[in-house]
Amino acid sequence: MNAIARRSAWARFWDRGRWWKAVVLAVGYLALYEGASFAFAPLVASIGGPDSASYVVVLFVLPILVGGLILVVFGASVGWLRDLLARQALRGRGWMWIAIVAVLLFNLLRFASIDYGRTTPTWVLASLLAGLLIGFAEEVLTRGYVVRIMRSAGHGEVAVALVSAALFALLHSVNLVTGQAFLPTLLQVVYTFFFGILMYLALRVTRTIIAPILLHASTDPSTLMQSSHPAPGALTALAGLGNIVVIVVGAVLLIVLIVSRGAAPRGPVAKVAEALR
Repeated sequence: MNAIARRSAWARFWDRGRWWKAVVLAVGYLALYEGASFAFAPLVASIGGPDSASYVVVLFVLPILVGGLILVVFGASVGWLRDLLARQALRGRGWMWIAIVAVLLFNLLRFASIDYGRTTPTWVLASLLAGLLIGFAEEVLTRGYVVRIMRSAGHGEVAVALVSAALFALLHSVNLVTGQAFLPTLLQVVYTFFFGILMYLALRVTRTIIAPILLHASTDPSTLMQSSHPAPGALTALAGLGNIVVIVVGAVLLIVLIVSRGAAPRGPVAKVAEALR
């Protein structure tokens, strides 16, 4: 009996890539994550304000920690964890580095334009921890598992990029249900879609999921801290252009990706999926 035959029915189901399985996985994760958020809701009455470490831990760290653990357990159950962290065979192109530069530049500008004198070390550390966990969970889901499912289904890299970015945006559209107004939610969905495109290009050009995880991990805390405690000066105003730059650069690079048709030969994952059919 070969290795493929020995795999469980559960693992074989997920190995047979279909685009709708990526949707099922993302929606399932979202439901479990939101359930974890509600589970920690009773602790809200005992925490401090938004500038306290306890606020960040209860509202951000604990729910996303549960979400990350769920994704690790899922990956272990289907045998994807080793491949998740392995160097990818699919190579990127030089222009894809623009995605990394655009995101990293404005993350550094935001970190440099925070009034740290109005914060506390514990709040800063809690925010950085939250960012790391968010980056890990959301990138493992969308640039890890979703990308794997789409590629194993034989889809081209443009479709892979679009679906992974769209499902990433879907994760943030739920804010509309939790009380956020329609217009801010719409803007957030647009931003996260193009941010997802840039993270996909970061995955392609570095050939490792570590790059989008770290870029994402520095985006959320820098945005949170800079918006909460902006330092006076022109640097803060410049850093505030980051979201617009992400949308514009993401749109332009998506067009370039479409024109170049992704330049994506079928990788080993797709070949394994073909053998499973």
